[in-house]
Amino acid sequence: MRLALDEARLALDHDDVPVGAVLVDVDGNVLGRGRNRREQRGDPLAHAEIEALREAATHSGLWRLDGTTLYVTLEPCAMCAGALVNARVAVVVFGAWDPRAGAVESLFSICTDPRLNHRLEVRGGVLEEPCRELLQGFFRQKRARKRRRSGETPAG
Repeated sequence: MRLALDEARLALDHDDVPVGAVLVDVDGNVLGRGRNRREQRGDPLAHAEIEALREAATHSGLWRLDGTTLYVTLEPCAMCAGALVNARVAVVVFGAWDPRAGAVESLFSICTDPRLNHRLEVRGGVLEEPCRELLQGFFRQKRARKRRRSGETPAG
């Protein structure tokens, strides 16, 4: 998860929401890394999880990523949870819960839905505090910049 946090911090360099992901094999070898790059690439699909899956699939030449574990700093959305199922990832470990868009446990349970052809083991809340604080700090700064541009003063 610490490597995923490092990836998340790199997203700050291009003003993307700081979410990072790292995919590892059963021996802990890193197969793919990703961070949000939606702003940087102008790509709505450039989520950290998708970036890590793409890198691993490109290097291995396989779309089935059996036996792998994805570490991600924020609970995956519906798109990313679906991609994890389709890629046959074995385990997803996430840091902070996402009550607005989380599709692993918060809003939906895509990764463990028995109606789908593959299910993942899910572990949430790993290094939750630093993952959550990174996201909260990012959005706090964005709101402050917006207030400064509009000439608003902080409430208080």
